[in-house]
Amino acid sequence: AKGKAFVVEGTGNAKLKVQFFWPFRGDYWIIELAEDYSHVVVGAPDRDYLWILARTPKIDEILYKEIVARCAEKGFDTGRLVMTDQSCAGR
Repeated sequence: AKGKAFVVEGTGNAKLKVQFFWPFRGDYWIIELAEDYSHVVVGAPDRDYLWILARTPKIDEILYKEIVARCAEKGFDTGRLVMTDQSCAGR
């Protein structure tokens, strides 16, 4: 999917409005960012959407569980998370 992202002013680039088709824009908020940028957690303010994105095909299992626990504490339904198979990454 192709989309356009627009930074919400005054948010330090942490909140985006993303548009996949005109005129609708959705809220995508960066709720966690690793200091070394190795992963980012993006969610919607209504807690209906949540993504855990990493720069590598595999994320450390302990780190992943810690991230999921923090997201659950923030009110996200982490039972809906699906780990994407990245076994073909880099091919």
